[in-house]
Amino acid sequence: MTTKAHASGRRAVKAVIPAAGLATRFLPATKAVPKELLPVVDRPVLQYIVEEAAAAGITDVLLVTGRGKTSMVDHFDRRPDVEARLEEKGDLARLAAVRRTSELADIYTCRQGEPLGLGHAVGVAASHIGDNAFAVLLGDEFVEEDKPLLPAMLDLQAQTGGIVLAFMEVKPEETSRYGIASVAPSAIGGDDIVEVTGLVEKPSPEESPSNLAVLGRYILPAKIFDAIQDTKPGSGGEIQLTDAMAALLADGTPVHGIIYRGHRYDTGMPLGYLQAVVQLAAKREDLGAEFRAWLGEFVAGGAKG
Repeated sequence: MTTKAHASGRRAVKAVIPAAGLATRFLPATKAVPKELLPVVDRPVLQYIVEEAAAAGITDVLLVTGRGKTSMVDHFDRRPDVEARLEEKGDLARLAAVRRTSELADIYTCRQGEPLGLGHAVGVAASHIGDNAFAVLLGDEFVEEDKPLLPAMLDLQAQTGGIVLAFMEVKPEETSRYGIASVAPSAIGGDDIVEVTGLVEKPSPEESPSNLAVLGRYILPAKIFDAIQDTKPGSGGEIQLTDAMAALLADGTPVHGIIYRGHRYDTGMPLGYLQAVVQLAAKREDLGAEFRAWLGEFVAGGAKG
């Protein structure tokens, strides 16, 4: 595959966060509270993701929402009443934390009428994105703050003008849970940069071309929207983003991947969510030491309470 130069070399500054899913794995907790607002210690999952985008220089974030999810937008709005109360109490640390949520980025929303797949969710963002390259960040996973992923992805996409994916290495028996890539060494260089030669959605271990799974971060050119429109329902009867990207790849769009070596927090399932809470709580300067001590005693006691 020949790498094509980006016409303008501009780095993407907009992001789309698909967040219209029903989160059935977390029912009944998510009957009234969006999964994206479940707290990981004292910040909701969605805030970690918007913070990740903002730290990479993304200033415009579009939330693709569904029914019952307006509270996600409220989280990033100002709360003058809460701020005034905190100021009166002299609780300046919490005041700064509350104000920061409304200062991270410009937050916009659009509705996905029904959950018809990730590709469909990205497609409804077309009018907001326009002709610009943009990032897609899945709403239930994020990476370590001190090992960022997006900056390198954004720089690579500005260089190539194509698609840039993030990969993580998974066990062979886990390939049926992810989009999996076939790859070749990249002429761009870098130990963790690969050239993508094929994509397949959720292959069996026997049919998987590699153990490189697509992590929930994508940098896409605007022409992905035309590819999504032409994409038929695939796995699960949904419009898959993987299929639309595979169509662009077949048409000659350069596709590269960065293999991420840091830790990915996956809050999309109850076990992963609980692991994220424990891992991040244990790292906190303000409560980590006490929490780790309690956790050690709890485990040593046979986890009986």
